[in-house]
Amino acid sequence: MQIHVVQRGENLWLISKRYGVHIDRIIAVNELEDPNHLVIGLALLIPEPYPEYVVRSGDTLRTIADRYVISVEALARANSISDVEQLTPGQVLVIPVLYHTVRPGESLWAIAHRYGVSIQAISQANGITNLNFIYPGQTLKIPEKQKETIDVNGYTNVFGETAVRQVRQDGVHLTYVCPFGYRMKDDGSLESVDDQALIAAAYDEHVVPVMSITNFSATEAGSKLAHTILSSPELQNKLVTNILTIMETKGYRGLNVDFENVYPSDSESYNQFLRLAVRRLHEKGYFVSSALAPKTSSEQKGLLYEAHDYAAHGDIVDFVVLMTYEWGYRFGPPQAISPINEIRRVLDYAVTVIPRNKIFMGFQLYARDWLLPHVNGQQAETFSMQEAVRRAIRHGAEIKYDPVSQTPYYRYVDDKQRTHEVWFEDARSAQAKFDLVKSYNLRGVSYWVLGYPFPQNWALLEDNFHVHKLI
Repeated sequence: MQIHVVQRGENLWLISKRYGVHIDRIIAVNELEDPNHLVIGLALLIPEPYPEYVVRSGDTLRTIADRYVISVEALARANSISDVEQLTPGQVLVIPVLYHTVRPGESLWAIAHRYGVSIQAISQANGITNLNFIYPGQTLKIPEKQKETIDVNGYTNVFGETAVRQVRQDGVHLTYVCPFGYRMKDDGSLESVDDQALIAAAYDEHVVPVMSITNFSATEAGSKLAHTILSSPELQNKLVTNILTIMETKGYRGLNVDFENVYPSDSESYNQFLRLAVRRLHEKGYFVSSALAPKTSSEQKGLLYEAHDYAAHGDIVDFVVLMTYEWGYRFGPPQAISPINEIRRVLDYAVTVIPRNKIFMGFQLYARDWLLPHVNGQQAETFSMQEAVRRAIRHGAEIKYDPVSQTPYYRYVDDKQRTHEVWFEDARSAQAKFDLVKSYNLRGVSYWVLGYPFPQNWALLEDNFHVHKLI
């Protein structure tokens, strides 16, 4: 896919004409609510100009794929089809086959670069023997680009039917789903969670359910609670026993440990707890992961960081989730929530002590709106990327893009004449983060948190990677 940033005077008709893509497809992939109103700086995903096919009686994915000389898997992915047996006459399918008409002065290298495929792949797909001989007007078939396979985790912090809807909607893009979470008690037991329907939905969508445990809550940092458990081998064992009972009863396949605000003096006790959990869970065929604060060195100070021993976690657990977000804290001053320059500093350190194939990079799915001037402790409003775009359009704000953090932002004045500053994510910033995952050769991406609509993210995720499915 390509990314187009709206310029002054542009409308969807001009943009669709420029790229040769039907307006309806641009509207759909970006989920534009009011396509007649755009704002300067809005980043739009431009889908590839794929042909469409209307399903006829007797068609199967196999017969359609064979007709266009593509794989069934590619056809299913392009149309988000999980059940390859379910086709309906009249259903419109996008056929992931690209054709490019050579323009005067174009080289095979330029065409290959545009579509993200190799020159050799294009030449093989079109029977070209002389790589220097293509001519204006020639139609070239562009083969499907080769994509890396990654694991994708999604946290959810709701339960019941709301969580089920999230899993149904986003499950096709996930390897794991991690309901957050089970809070432990000071006697080694765990608070109950209404997660059975969510787990069932996960299995329906071929997503691995991961049990998450934590020590903190919205009102408590959890430091004393963590110390109580971690300082007692008896309570550690009791906690792991209770974890195993829930996992076996409910059908979880793995564990995610998210202990935060742990006293620095409890760091080694935390490592010992992870060793215990890994030993006992591995015996039952389960995996163990942990969530880590975004550190840039082993010497980083602060309650959030010191007890998170990157090297130990990288050695002990099966994989780690780096919580590379929240620089733009809801009680802090306005700034990028997941600035790429800061994420890069964390990754630069992490890969020196944790195997790359154990690292998930955190990616936030929400936007924030701060009142200006900022008053220390004043809470920003948190909402979806789609709401960020709606507000920009409603207030006629020009969206700007910070090149350092690689994040979009804008300011607007509300009906009470108060100035606001909004930081969010768009197609440009999402692509920049996916490029980081590739350049650092990481295991995958972990989203905090499902439930905030960001359609561009999912479209770009599938355009950049194959999502690993384990069940």
